[in-house]
Amino acid sequence: MARYTDAVCKLCRREGQKLFLKGDRCLSPKCAVDRRPFAPGDHGRKNAMRRKVSEYGMQLREKQKARRMYGVMERQFRRYFEEASRRKGLTGATLLGLLESRLDNVVYRLGFADSRSQARQLVRHGHFVVNGIKTDIPSYLVSTGDLITVRERSRSATYFKERTQMISGSSLPTWLSIDAASMSGSVLNGPTREEIAVPLNEQLIVEYYSR
Repeated sequence: MARYTDAVCKLCRREGQKLFLKGDRCLSPKCAVDRRPFAPGDHGRKNAMRRKVSEYGMQLREKQKARRMYGVMERQFRRYFEEASRRKGLTGATLLGLLESRLDNVVYRLGFADSRSQARQLVRHGHFVVNGIKTDIPSYLVSTGDLITVRERSRSATYFKERTQMISGSSLPTWLSIDAASMSGSVLNGPTREEIAVPLNEQLIVEYYSR
């Protein structure tokens, strides 16, 4: 399975904003975007001085931003878009709904991980069950009514014990619910665009693939 292995802070710097790929580090003075607010590479500073970005450039950057934020490779992201275009409703909002419904994203949204990449690793290591069935596929799409629970044999781990104490329902999306005591979360409904708090202009992504 292809995956990005370079420094993830470079991705945030390239997009010119925090994508929160490293969890709490992105909120600390160590954040690379705060320390070096320009794109990586020899021409990063010079390119930052460019006054105008083409329409295509804006569309491309928005697509790349979404792809990197959710940790999805190019071919897989295109498949999500094709699936969204086949479904009823606004393609852009449907696309974001599919990305939000990924198991690794749901684990992150529930508060069991500081970042999507950390959540993806936890899922791959088999720490979660969906409706009582062990599921170690990060791209698994959850549905309304699904119950995501920390696996029984993983609950005694120090990480999950400490994590449970940190979980706060105040920052939880309205389409999810959490029961910290049982280390589980439920999907109340499919996420609507209003319930997806991400700094993305999905219409630019639709325009990119509609060229």
